[in-house]
Amino acid sequence: MSTVIITGTSTDVGKTIVTAALAATARAAGRTVAVCKPAQTGVAPGEPGDLAEVRRLSGVDRTLEPVRYPDPLAPDTAARRAGQPLLTLGETIAAIDSLADADLTLVEGAGGLLVRLGEFTLVDVAVKLGAPVLVVAAAGLGTLNHSELTVRALTAAGIACAGLVIGSWPAAPDLAAECNRTDLPAVTGVDLVGTVPEGVGRWDGTRFAAAAPSWFDSGWAARYLT
Repeated sequence: MSTVIITGTSTDVGKTIVTAALAATARAAGRTVAVCKPAQTGVAPGEPGDLAEVRRLSGVDRTLEPVRYPDPLAPDTAARRAGQPLLTLGETIAAIDSLADADLTLVEGAGGLLVRLGEFTLVDVAVKLGAPVLVVAAAGLGTLNHSELTVRALTAAGIACAGLVIGSWPAAPDLAAECNRTDLPAVTGVDLVGTVPEGVGRWDGTRFAAAAPSWFDSGWAARYLT
C-alpha cells in the first residue's frame, strides 16, 4: 500500500474535489483506491459528507470516516461542543491501516495542516505513517503566504511535500491568479503538480473521472498514484 495525505492551505480551497480527482486518476491507471477522512465536521448523522462527494465523482466505493461532529468547526472544538471524546492519533492510524489492502490510500485532512483533529494534527499522522503530504492551495491573493507557511511547517517536521495543487482554477483568472501560478513554486520550493478547474465538482461522475487525469502532471501522477 502507498499513502498520500491531502491537506489545504486553509478551508474551502478544494481538498475534497482534489481528493476525488486523485482517486479517479489512480483508478484510471488500474489501481485500487481507498479514501479516509479521519474527522468530518458540519454534517449531521445520516447526511452525506465529503466522502459521499468523493464516491460520486471518482467511483471509489471504499471510504472510511471514523468520526463526525455536527458543528462546522475544527474537529477538536466540534467534539467538545458535542460532548464526544476527542479522536486519538492511535484510532486514526488504525483506521488508515485497515485500508492497507488497497493499492493507494488517500487521507483527506480537515481545514489546514495544523488544525487539531483531536489532540493531534495531520502532521502527526504524516510522521507516524511516513507518508508524503500534497498541499491544495487557492489561486488568488494570499495564497503565496499560506502556501509557503504550510510547506515550511512540513519541512520543519521532516515530512516530504508531494507537491502543490491549485484546487479551483478560475475560468477567467485575474492578474493575481496568473502571477501566483508562476510564483507558487518559486516561493515554496515545491512543484505545482496539478490545477483543477473551478466548477468540476458539479459535473457527473462519468465526466469528472474521464477528465481528472488531465489535471495533474503525468510524471508526478505516475510516481504517486500509479
